[in-house]
Amino acid sequence: MSDTTRTPPEGSDTTFAPEPTIKIPGEVVKQTIVIGAAAVPEPSAGSAVIRPFEFRASDEALADLKRRIVATRWPSKELVDDATQGVQLATLQKLADYWATQYDWRRFEARLNAIPQFVTSIDGVDIHFIHVRSPHPGALPLIMTHGWPGSVVELLDSIGPLTDPPAYGGRAEDALDLVLPSLPGYGFSGEPTELGWNVGRVAQAWAELMRRLGYTRYVAQGGEVGALDPDEMGRRAPGGL
Repeated sequence: MSDTTRTPPEGSDTTFAPEPTIKIPGEVVKQTIVIGAAAVPEPSAGSAVIRPFEFRASDEALADLKRRIVATRWPSKELVDDATQGVQLATLQKLADYWATQYDWRRFEARLNAIPQFVTSIDGVDIHFIHVRSPHPGALPLIMTHGWPGSVVELLDSIGPLTDPPAYGGRAEDALDLVLPSLPGYGFSGEPTELGWNVGRVAQAWAELMRRLGYTRYVAQGGEVGALDPDEMGRRAPGGL
């Protein structure tokens, strides 16, 4: 990853104004990222624009990936019958075979693109995020941060139960609106081009993201190292959290 330091800042004088509901200025433009094919469309003018997003890998890129997996030069087999010398060769070869011959990327790609995804530029970095509103009135907004090394993919299975609890045996009053951002330098978010993207800066970006989405009252959660961001947001106490 780029300079996305996951350590708490030593201190900050950043303050946050109350977070009113706002209308996002500018035109909403759909942005489709195609890896291994055509160039990516230029982002729209205006840093506060929220752009719908989807991803598609080219057939050429997928074929090249499979060729490189198959062409892996394997080390010699370990000298023991357990994992005391590290991951066993047979395990790695089985995993590589799965990725090269069995994994259905297009199936996962379709699943991901069926979920509302967006990109917006915050503090000079394009931030990718999933935004799913609950079908139940009065749902509490929740921004969730993934861990390291990870991505928003690890949170996909939580979308249904959290946004529509009755469909999973829960109560409508427990429903949540979900905002699942990709950390800077992770997944489909842009890579920072300068130093300083620590936990404090990410916390500030997440507060700005929720402001842009018009949320005046929300909660935050994170898993693994992603838990540092909501902790820092709590210390900074942005309006609405």
